[in-house]
Amino acid sequence: MDENVRMYGADWCGDCRRAKTWLREQGVAFTEIDVEHDEAARNEAIRLAGGRKNIPVIVVPSGAVLVEPTNADLAAALGR
Repeated sequence: MDENVRMYGADWCGDCRRAKTWLREQGVAFTEIDVEHDEAARNEAIRLAGGRKNIPVIVVPSGAVLVEPTNADLAAALGR
């Protein structure tokens, strides 16, 4: 089920790096989508986030969308 996790972010984003590290440490497979170099991905992240331009935007298997989640937010959303 974890393979459905999608993370919209950018290499320069500290919160994105933290979230990626946490996901990897927890063994959560995820697809990383670069919003810096892909305008369509950027627009999709903004749409998913309800118009907010904050990253990361993480979509979990339940369909919930997390914007700039803390590690505790990620753990709760993924049942960890």
